[in-house]
Amino acid sequence: MTQQDTTARAPGGTMAADQVFQVETHGIDPIPDEDRHGSAKDLFWLWFGSNLTFTYVINGALAVAFGLSFWQATGVVVLGGLSFFAISAAGLSGVRTGTATLVISRAPFGVRGNWPAGMLNWVVSIGYTILNTVVGTLALEAFFIDLGWESGRAGRALALLITLALTFVVALWGHATVQFAERWIAYVLAIGFAVLLVFLLPGAETGQVAALPGVSGWSLAFVVMLAGPFSYVPMPADYTRYLPKTTSLRSLTWYGALGGFVSSVALGVAGVAAATQTDMTDAVAGTEKLLPGWFQPLFLALVLGGSVTNSIVTLYSSSLNLQVLGIPWSRSKAIIISAAVTAAGSLCALFLTDFTSSLLSFLSLLIIVFAPWGGVFLTDMLMRRCHYDPPALHAGPDGAYWYRSGYHPAGVAALLVGMAFAALTCDSELWTGPLVAPLGGSDLTLLGSLVSGLVYWLLARRTVVPHTDLS
Repeated sequence: MTQQDTTARAPGGTMAADQVFQVETHGIDPIPDEDRHGSAKDLFWLWFGSNLTFTYVINGALAVAFGLSFWQATGVVVLGGLSFFAISAAGLSGVRTGTATLVISRAPFGVRGNWPAGMLNWVVSIGYTILNTVVGTLALEAFFIDLGWESGRAGRALALLITLALTFVVALWGHATVQFAERWIAYVLAIGFAVLLVFLLPGAETGQVAALPGVSGWSLAFVVMLAGPFSYVPMPADYTRYLPKTTSLRSLTWYGALGGFVSSVALGVAGVAAATQTDMTDAVAGTEKLLPGWFQPLFLALVLGGSVTNSIVTLYSSSLNLQVLGIPWSRSKAIIISAAVTAAGSLCALFLTDFTSSLLSFLSLLIIVFAPWGGVFLTDMLMRRCHYDPPALHAGPDGAYWYRSGYHPAGVAALLVGMAFAALTCDSELWTGPLVAPLGGSDLTLLGSLVSGLVYWLLARRTVVPHTDLS
């Protein structure tokens, strides 16, 4: 099961390989020095724009629904935003290797051992794309209704088609266009969401002191708030692999982290403020009721725009993920698979299931995968100090990361232990672990990352060391 990491590459350097509004020619193949470009500042706009999504408003509202007061929920939102520092720092692995995150994760799991986790990460990545697509579709449908077009299911289907098209075209073009779109859309969205905060914050019930929500309320709020940032763990190198090798860890970490922190916290607080004033079971409709009539159509446009910016990032990374899984296509062709699955999942969510219930269940469960996987990956990155053997990541059985028949026993074992812990302590609508009740109703799935990271360190501390380039 060797992966052929080759894609067509146009001659002529950076402009041919990664140009705005032209299909990117690289996939998971290592980015050569002559095609490296950009700076750490680009990461601010990437993470800032992609996290200007209404999902964080929903998450903030859910924290209040779990029994937290305005200030308690705001504290959880801020702590969740700080996790972007770890996500952004993980991008250094892309600078060092010139390849995608899920190629680099062959180091802790082995080439074959990386496949199951890669498949699960693709599924969850597509799940998040579906969630944002549905939110954007519902906003656009509401916009149609405000215009007087009561078209029922036909209007919803048209809204879905438009939302998917806006996402797919940018992601298809590739890395340079993704960064360009995130920056310029962010300029508009930032102004609009700032106005939204002006309308929502003054009416928030900040003086109300809620009773202590208990460990169950706190733990559920943290799980929901950290689910978004944790979902990016398999992605940061995807957007740093083009940066010059001289890019510093400090600048890379700060620019990316501040981008994700500012947007996620601002919108999370907006959701908290809205939830203290109205019923947010339907978060889009609930927020819309708090706004003046003239701003409501603009608000719906903000929801659509934020959903698209987030979906662009996840859809793009999913195409690289498919190459890692062995799809023998170029990145631009592989993305068609992800787009088709996203469309099918969105149709189900919009026409066959209750969306709010599905959202909560999904957010509560995905951490079972992301937390342990992220714990192993980040621990391995720290142990190696981001010094990998880039050719070996693509070498298959002939490389240093083949281990035992393609599996790294320490990484696979640590992942399974972490996932087992997370499943045993998960409290969601779809699954409640047997340890939840004895723990007083606590949801401790987040600790799956610490468990898997610790197990990996114990098992691999004598063998996993930074790669030394002797050439």
